[in-house]
Amino acid sequence: MSAARSDASRAAASAPAGSTGTADLPFEKALEELEGIVQRLEQGNVPLDESVAIYERGEALKRHCETLLQRAEARIQRITLGADGRAAGTAPLDVA
Repeated sequence: MSAARSDASRAAASAPAGSTGTADLPFEKALEELEGIVQRLEQGNVPLDESVAIYERGEALKRHCETLLQRAEARIQRITLGADGRAAGTAPLDVA
């Protein structure tokens, strides 16, 4: 999974300070990048400044993944059931 590690380091290095850059990132890509960051940090051979930068990127990715999962869970919970207990359709999602 060295590709994920290099992607994670490139993303961390190229992201402007204060920018998370995760808004358009699909869940699968965000999770892959997050896994690469975790692996790099666990290895312990990353310079301190870079460790802090990729840790911050990892936190942003974690929040992004949590948000996407919460949205998916809310959509699943909004499936309406018919009288026979089978899925009958969906109701509008009320996101507060």
